[in-house]
Amino acid sequence: MEDSSSSASSSAGITPSGGLQPALHAEEPGTPPQALKTAVGIRERIVDAAYDLFAHRGIRDVGINELISRSGVAKATFYRHFASKDDVVLAFLEQRDRMWTVNAIVGEARRRADTPEQQLLAIFDVFSDWFRRTDFEACSFINVLLEMGSTHPLGRASIDYLAKIRGHVKQLADEAGLQRTEDFSRSWHILMKGSIISAAEGDLEAGQRARQLAGWLIDHHRA
Repeated sequence: MEDSSSSASSSAGITPSGGLQPALHAEEPGTPPQALKTAVGIRERIVDAAYDLFAHRGIRDVGINELISRSGVAKATFYRHFASKDDVVLAFLEQRDRMWTVNAIVGEARRRADTPEQQLLAIFDVFSDWFRRTDFEACSFINVLLEMGSTHPLGRASIDYLAKIRGHVKQLADEAGLQRTEDFSRSWHILMKGSIISAAEGDLEAGQRARQLAGWLIDHHRA
């Protein structure tokens, strides 16, 4: 099994915000549009295959050969798009942020309620539904951070993505007119992370327990 302990390699790396730098081969000047489209499609296929594996099993348990087999590409094709497993993990974390944080959690909470304060509380309603899913996989950013450690490039990337979640919470708190929103977002994030861990332990009511505490926290930060 391939180890993921090496740092992200030259074709992709961690940006200051924790995102993924684009692979240089896919954007070479003069690349025909159809070839570029094909390259993007292959890359997406690899990341899609990795998404379920990493989300449910973690990083170290998944090897390069399994990623290649699951994505259905040749080994040479895989390495043209990702020089190491760490590069694939970085792409997975980026996709996780887009699909889970932005769309499934924050986006859905905004859709479920009309006011920023109610949208904040709706985060835990979304969590309650998520905790009851048979494919509940907890928070990949927490999982990768704990698995790889805070000094590993993948751990640092996970920390950056967790900070982005707090940024979404702070924005909602600002919109709600709450006070000391930086402190608020950190306390709120503790409730989010704690409820996820409790759900992983089997507490299906963790979302609603956290929602009650969240209401008290909002009251504490009102003007």
